[in-house]
Amino acid sequence: MLKLTIGNKNYSSWSMRPWVLLRHFQIPFEEVMLRFDGFEPGSKFKQAVTQLSPVGKVPVLVHGDLVVWDTLAIAEYAAEYAAEHFPEHALWPRDQAQRARARSLCAEMHAGFGALRGACPMNIEASLPEVGQRVLAEQPAVAADLARIVAMWQAALAASGGPFLFGGFSIVDAYYAPVAARLRTYALPVPPAVAGYLDRLWASPGVAAWVQEALAEREYLAFEEPYRPSR
Repeated sequence: MLKLTIGNKNYSSWSMRPWVLLRHFQIPFEEVMLRFDGFEPGSKFKQAVTQLSPVGKVPVLVHGDLVVWDTLAIAEYAAEYAAEHFPEHALWPRDQAQRARARSLCAEMHAGFGALRGACPMNIEASLPEVGQRVLAEQPAVAADLARIVAMWQAALAASGGPFLFGGFSIVDAYYAPVAARLRTYALPVPPAVAGYLDRLWASPGVAAWVQEALAEREYLAFEEPYRPSR
């Protein structure tokens, strides 16, 4: 069985992606939670995850003797695993051209949007609309990241007809789920078509399950909270 090691669901955006993907498609996996206590070399989290992965970060997928530690690599491995064991599920769009476009969107998320990710860290439990308003006003790079994401989503939804970016739910939707979390937490404005997509994504089985468990953690980590002195 697949084994997926993750961090706190409320804060760990990279962990969210493969967990949501596997959960949505009901691919069995064992979850291993390594709770954040800091990211210094001596922290319990860092010591534990470094034993699994050379980069010392979550998520980490283990399958037998194989260890996969990059989120996009995990998604690709999950797609191949599903094709072999759960052929009824297509984790990427089945059309070749659409699959290439979906991979392009994932790669752009994987390598970009640093301004948005840095200024608006994932915090599912929090509601920080005033912070979002201030960040957009003061940081043009965040506004540019948001505009690019909205444009990508609008183009994909218009081409596919929805309900998700490439029709049915796929890796690219799981990949942008933490972005949806940020848009909700910081109340970043989006046009109606994108707002509808966000609502559908938030209600999808894997995302809804992750959010429910994130809210149940009820754990406040000061080093993950740049905007609140307490919960």
